[in-house]
Amino acid sequence: MHAQPGDRLVVESPATGATRRDGEIVALHHEDGTPPYDVRWSDTGEVTLVFPGPDAHIDHLSGPDDAPAPPSAHGSSGAPPAEARPGRPGDIGRRLTAAREGCGLSVEETADRARMSPQYLAYLEEYPSDPNPATLLRLADVLGTTLDALRGGGQDLPPGQGYALLRPELRDLGPEECRELLSTHGVGRLALSTSRGPAVFPVNYDVVDGDLVFRTAPGSAPAEAAGAEAAFEVDHIDDAMSRGWSVLAVGRGEAVTDPDAVRRLEERARSTPWAGGPRDLWIRIRPERLTGRRITPRQD
Repeated sequence: MHAQPGDRLVVESPATGATRRDGEIVALHHEDGTPPYDVRWSDTGEVTLVFPGPDAHIDHLSGPDDAPAPPSAHGSSGAPPAEARPGRPGDIGRRLTAAREGCGLSVEETADRARMSPQYLAYLEEYPSDPNPATLLRLADVLGTTLDALRGGGQDLPPGQGYALLRPELRDLGPEECRELLSTHGVGRLALSTSRGPAVFPVNYDVVDGDLVFRTAPGSAPAEAAGAEAAFEVDHIDDAMSRGWSVLAVGRGEAVTDPDAVRRLEERARSTPWAGGPRDLWIRIRPERLTGRRITPRQD
């Protein structure tokens, strides 16, 4: 028997075949995915250590029952190996971490008060997950917050309404870091002076050979960037952690009309205009000035 976090352990009656109990496998104790497992039971929300018997089987997210566990499986410590940890946890995990650190609690202290294993809490913080309401209610009570807040009940509100950091640090970004951050996004804000005055437009864009490129309709307001100086801004606001960054690129816009150049852009573009309709005019902005800033907690 092999499993990975996210698979379901199902225990059935050998006599009737009726399902008696099932739960999500939230942590492994062996890198090859063999038992025992930490299982969060769907009927109680509790996490227990389980040695599956002959009446149990695994429902995999994908793959056969005897498939080996992927490299992200937890090691004997109950935590995933450092090289296998995801680059970004889910929103619930980031909110849990922020609330726990705001209370000055360790993972072990929080787990003990919430009556769950530290390995499971670490899993919730480090991996995208969807814990059941009972689990989140216990954590919310321990951390002095609410179920709605941990779930991101205010995520549809405008960004930037979270609490400011107690000790923020604002630092300038270098050109290379600015270029790297520009390449991570697909929507930015184009600012320019139009025939109707200053304006800002959100546009879907790509970075190709260091240039910012986007498609628009001929005669539209964003098309006026061709032949004009324009500013292009991209940012990321993390309300859960009260931090963020912004990058501003300034350069002259240019309409791309050469058929070979247009074809190359169409081949390399990763995004399409959300507005739809015929938008076959490519605008290219070659950044002449790149600046950026990032706000994070001060490291003492």
